[in-house]
Amino acid sequence: MRSLIGLALDAALICLFAAIGRRNHGETNALLGVAATAWPFLAGMAAGWLVFLLALRRAPLSVREGIPVWLSAVTIGMLLRTLTGAGTAFSFVVVATVFLATGLIGWRAVAARAAPRPPR
Repeated sequence: MRSLIGLALDAALICLFAAIGRRNHGETNALLGVAATAWPFLAGMAAGWLVFLLALRRAPLSVREGIPVWLSAVTIGMLLRTLTGAGTAFSFVVVATVFLATGLIGWRAVAARAAPRPPR
């Protein structure tokens, strides 16, 4: 169950990134538009999750495990955007990298901090 929540949080944060970006650039926030912007990053995130699930047989739920998920989301996302002719301006890469790091690693840090600690 925790794995599904983690996966859903990652996907929701990527969709939020796409929706905010589209709104800031005056584009419609229609569901298909957000999906068109988000899909390369969702594919990259899915690749990161698959590596953990197949190779390590666990979900990437810790802060340390969130870093490869973030890196794969950004790297594969930008590669797919390049291959499909979507924009990869330097400023977009910076904003995507920072936003997705904050989101994909940030929720894991909050969850780790909020988790009950065993008594000493």
